[in-house]
Amino acid sequence: MKENTATITKAQPRYRQVKDYIIEMINTGKLKARDRVPSENELVKSLGVARMTAHRALRELSDDGYVTRLAGVGTFVADGRPHSDVLKVRNIADEIRARGHEHSAIVIALEEVDADQRLIERLELRPGANLFHSVILHLESGRPIQLEDRYVCPTLAPAYLDMDFTKITPNAYLSRVAPLHTAEHVVRAVMPSKEVRGLLQMARNEPCLVIKRRTWTEGRPVSLVELSHPGKTFELIGAMGD
Repeated sequence: MKENTATITKAQPRYRQVKDYIIEMINTGKLKARDRVPSENELVKSLGVARMTAHRALRELSDDGYVTRLAGVGTFVADGRPHSDVLKVRNIADEIRARGHEHSAIVIALEEVDADQRLIERLELRPGANLFHSVILHLESGRPIQLEDRYVCPTLAPAYLDMDFTKITPNAYLSRVAPLHTAEHVVRAVMPSKEVRGLLQMARNEPCLVIKRRTWTEGRPVSLVELSHPGKTFELIGAMGD
């Protein structure tokens, strides 16, 4: 692989800049499905970042489904990579009402939890930090349409646990207290767990469309959410809200 002399700026955390650099190459076709992605050593040399930074960027790209890492072989662009540029963050209650249907919600969990290492890294927290966690089932005219599993930074949404999410969606509340400035999306089709299948009333072999979203306000991560939808009854066209 030819040496790349690209540079990155200091506007965002450096691991995110490395991620964006590789995602741009994938989205522009410079890297195609199954192409080899620059190694940690190559990223360190070409971008002038620390090895830990390159390692974290590649690990998150793997977690997000952009690349596949093979031990002892290398990192490669994954087949069927997600495209996030067409997505917009919108309120699912508004989406449902716009279709002339009734939105309702069932709160399955609303709690404060200890952040594990994955959440600490994804939401850029200090070790030992706590997070607010909610699991909410959204229904369209009584039919389950979305299971929302969300983690929220308490400092940016301090009243989160006091909200009645049968009357206001987390999206609506967060839009009010921590307006969205940046969003990162990943879309995957997966086979759901037994619990998710049951909540969404899905058939045994039915796939699930999952949207993973991370949001920022003024450069600070606010929320990490996973939105699961029944594959046979849900279609993503341009935008879908949470």
